[in-house]
Amino acid sequence: MTSRTSYIRGTGAYLPERILTNQDMSKIVDTSDEWIQERTGIKQRHIAAEGELTSDLATSAAKQALENAGLTPADVDLIVVATTTPDQTFPATATAVQAKLGVTGGAAFDVQAVCSGFLFAMATADSMLKQGLFSTAIVIGAETFTRILDWSDRTTCVLFGDGAGAAVLQADAGREDAGVIAHHIRTDGTKSDLLYVDGGVSSTGTIGMVRMQGNQVFRHAVTNISSAISHVLTETGHEVSDIDWFVPHQANQRILNGVAKKMGLPEDKVISTVALHGNTSAASIPLALHTAISDQRIKSGDLVLSEAMGGGFSWGATLFRL
Repeated sequence: MTSRTSYIRGTGAYLPERILTNQDMSKIVDTSDEWIQERTGIKQRHIAAEGELTSDLATSAAKQALENAGLTPADVDLIVVATTTPDQTFPATATAVQAKLGVTGGAAFDVQAVCSGFLFAMATADSMLKQGLFSTAIVIGAETFTRILDWSDRTTCVLFGDGAGAAVLQADAGREDAGVIAHHIRTDGTKSDLLYVDGGVSSTGTIGMVRMQGNQVFRHAVTNISSAISHVLTETGHEVSDIDWFVPHQANQRILNGVAKKMGLPEDKVISTVALHGNTSAASIPLALHTAISDQRIKSGDLVLSEAMGGGFSWGATLFRL
């Protein structure tokens, strides 16, 4: 069987029109711009409009990714949406995206790994493309995360925003050191009480709201993410010095700085969009990736490392060459 590699052919993003600044937040909850920026690095976040669904955000990002890839919906035979905030309990939000794009064949399904969702979705799509099950995939991270926030809890409501990012992957025979190179994804369900939503279909019959023990999450995030990065680099024979760009999950600027420092990554190689987007959960990595490709920091041939950690706990790292 011919060896196949999946390549990122194009990226796209969508951010809702409404922006909620830290000054706006101070009118909702007991906080301030200084307090938020000092602890998180966040200055603002985007909020989905009333009636604007996760699938709407995802579809807009997917359309842009297809356009940038020079492809059409007719070329697509796999859609994987990473989201914690689906349109409905079922069917999968990916099926709504499939219908809105006008994709008539192939498969569409969701992946749920919270903030690590995009990396889990990438690993899933990449594996399927390499097996020859599909030829062209759209991998999307999309969230309307502000709809599961407790707006009276200043430790969580200031952190999150809404948005979507997408990447088009295509499979082809190629060099081993090009395209998507390696993944390392893990979970630890014993730590789920540190970051979770206090509701669900079979537990409370309600949507629930985000609850988090921030200090504990920070400590585990730096350790777990660094471990995943080390695993990917060791597996592929790469060194930290080989990395052209680091595109982390945009959770908190302190976590970004902590991981970069622990790994010995220079700050000028770290893509950070958390100040303008907040934590958009599964959407944060593709949003940051698209931003850096659009402003031409990340170019064809660059070696890119991504990482994330989310509720569950879930975490992982992915290495690819654009």
